[in-house]
Amino acid sequence: MVSHPSLTKYDVPGSPRALILMLHGGKKHSFMPVDWRSTSWQRSRAMQRAITPRARQEGVSTWLLRYRHRGWNEVDSPSPVPDARWALDEVTRELGEVPVVLLGHSMGARTAARVADHERVVGVVALAPWFEKNDPVTPLAGRRLATAHGSRDRITSPSATGAFVRRAAEVAASTETHDPGPLGHYMLRDIATWNDFAITRALAMTRPMDGA
Repeated sequence: MVSHPSLTKYDVPGSPRALILMLHGGKKHSFMPVDWRSTSWQRSRAMQRAITPRARQEGVSTWLLRYRHRGWNEVDSPSPVPDARWALDEVTRELGEVPVVLLGHSMGARTAARVADHERVVGVVALAPWFEKNDPVTPLAGRRLATAHGSRDRITSPSATGAFVRRAAEVAASTETHDPGPLGHYMLRDIATWNDFAITRALAMTRPMDGA
C-alpha cells in the first residue's frame, strides 16, 4: 500500500545548477495507489532514464514524483496537486534555491500548471497535456511554458491545449505550442521525438532567456 508520495532521484555529483521535476499521468477518477505496476509512472520512469544523461551533462538533476493516488479526483484539491507541492518543498529542503522545471505528461502536465506558482519553478514542459477550458493560468505568471501535442491524440485534446496556451500567453514569460505530427497520447510511437522535446525544452528553461 502506498500511503505517501515518493521521489525517484538521479542527482548530479555535488550541487545541481537546476532540477527537472517529472510528473506522470493518471486517470480522471481513481483512489488506487500508484505502485510499480502503474503504466503512467513506468512511462515517465523510462523517460527519466532516457533524458538524464543529457541533463547531467549540463549539471541538472532529474527527480520523478510518484503520487499517492492514480486519479485527479477533483473535490476541494485535486489529488496530485498537494503531492507535487510536497515534492517542490522537498527540493527546497534538500537543494536550496535551485531553479526547477516541471516536466509533466497528461495529468502530470495539468498538475504542473497548477503548482507553477511555487517560488522554485521557472517553467513547465507539458507533453500531451490534459487541460480543461476553466483551468487557471495565473500560476504560470512569469514562467515559461512549452507544450507538445500529437494530432492523433484521442485521450486529451490538442485544441484544448492550444486554447490553454493562448490564455497562458497573457501572463507567462514565454509560450510554445509544438505539433510533433501524427502521434498519439501515450508516447509509445516515436519515443525519441518525445524525449528530445522534453529534455531540449526543459534544459532551455534552466538557462536565462535571451535578453534577460
